[in-house]
Amino acid sequence: MGTTTAGIIFLALLIVALAAAHVPLGDYMYRVYSSDKHSRVERVIYRLIGADPKSEQSWGAYARSLLAFSAISILFLFIFQLVQGKLPLHLNDPATPMTPALAWNTAVSFITNTNWQAYSGESTDGHLVQMAGLAVQNFTSAAVGIAVAIALVRGFARKRTGELGNFWVDLVRGTLRILLPISVVAAIILIAGGAIQNFHLHDQIANTLAGGQQTITGGPVASQEAIKELGNNGGGFYNANSAHPFENPNSWTNWFEIFLLLVISFSLPRTFGRMVGSKKQGYAIASVMASLALISVTFMMWFQLQHHGTVPTSVGGAMEGMEQRFGIANSAVFADATTLTSTGAVDSFHDSYTSLGGMITMFNMQLGEVAPGGAGSGLYGMLILAVITVFVAGLMVGRTPEYLGKKINPREIKLASAYFLTTPLIVLLGTAIAMAMPGQRAGMLNTGPHGLSEVLYAFTSAANNNGSAFAGISVNTNWFNTALGLAMVFGRFLPMVLALALAGSLAKQGTTPASLGTLPTHRPQFVGMVAGVTLILVALTFLPMLALGPLAEGIH
Repeated sequence: MGTTTAGIIFLALLIVALAAAHVPLGDYMYRVYSSDKHSRVERVIYRLIGADPKSEQSWGAYARSLLAFSAISILFLFIFQLVQGKLPLHLNDPATPMTPALAWNTAVSFITNTNWQAYSGESTDGHLVQMAGLAVQNFTSAAVGIAVAIALVRGFARKRTGELGNFWVDLVRGTLRILLPISVVAAIILIAGGAIQNFHLHDQIANTLAGGQQTITGGPVASQEAIKELGNNGGGFYNANSAHPFENPNSWTNWFEIFLLLVISFSLPRTFGRMVGSKKQGYAIASVMASLALISVTFMMWFQLQHHGTVPTSVGGAMEGMEQRFGIANSAVFADATTLTSTGAVDSFHDSYTSLGGMITMFNMQLGEVAPGGAGSGLYGMLILAVITVFVAGLMVGRTPEYLGKKINPREIKLASAYFLTTPLIVLLGTAIAMAMPGQRAGMLNTGPHGLSEVLYAFTSAANNNGSAFAGISVNTNWFNTALGLAMVFGRFLPMVLALALAGSLAKQGTTPASLGTLPTHRPQFVGMVAGVTLILVALTFLPMLALGPLAEGIH
């Protein structure tokens, strides 16, 4: 069987599995966030944190709760990493010391669902920090993203109210009812496939190709791997991430990990459709996501399978940086999925991709990671792009735009526009500052267009909360740890606050009945319009920078 044929079958099976999970998982999440019943465990948690599950919050109170929870989480994880040497299950002699700048960067990274790692996980963080610090934040950061998406959907579904739900209830339910049970099952499946799960520090013995033996750090890998993919986190227990055989042993676990990182985001449009009372609206949003994803993965596989050569100084074809047990096509699907979502996990190394293949990974993130995007963040990002689209359509026909019975007034479009512009501003400003500083340019391991691509990728990844990297750049410096940390914070929480403000504004409105002039937002025409507006807006924003980086390298 040829490489291309095997890759198409791999992709087709993935699409079938995601389609099969769309309705049952989407309906289940709808029931989770619509139920007024609380389990015994949940009631205990509410008492411990002092939350009243029966009360609801305005968008401002919801946002303040979210920001307070995230700030406390950052502080806890920051301190946890600095004192880990005095705690059990720590590394006796870490290869990379945990400095305050690195601890700040890592804490921010995991709380913002970015999981950017300027260090090697297995040689820097002990098992206790990996489990009780990083893995816990994998759950809660994903639950926070889903909570914001649900709050925005409530803004469309409700009328003449200032209430969007309760952040603490949404956080707890997302963690306990969705992420935790699926992760337990996924971890068992990964263990069955060969991923390790133990508390060993230095006694995993591997036989090398040269006939010798190598000692590799063990640890609770499978449990972290499951939520790393399911929650679109991406931070690896090992520096090699999902290219490491202890995390991702073979081709079918590779397929399963891609399924995990896509399944929640592709199922949330069904939840949206159920909550607004129109399944067709959910199918329309899912169709936009699927259309953009299929276009992206087609180009990615074509560039990687047909083009040869990577960075100007490299030798060989597109197998450079690839794992032999996965191959080019399957690795290309993984790279595409991990950058279309906010996962950032890798089973091959994007810095070694062809020039245009590497550009696709960047462009996926620059889309705003909405096809299907991160857990929750993909849905609320796509809904805001839908709002922008109906506004553009309204301008074309001279009519006040409406979406789901809600008028898009000046306040709503200002919030939606600010949401869209925030991340590109962070990316372009951060890249410009880094390139203007000789000391930071020295961190690039490549010169010319590829060196620019490394810096552009870093800020694109940080601001979009992805976490993957063009690894040919040294970022464990005080400047990059601080700058990228700020990019993660502002790139995560400013859009969330704007999305919640938009939800609050929509919830206060009544419902405008559909008329002959109302743009149908559940038909293929609207699906094409949203996809087109998304591509045009991103191209206008990032094309000049891409022309100086990967496009210039591609025609070198």
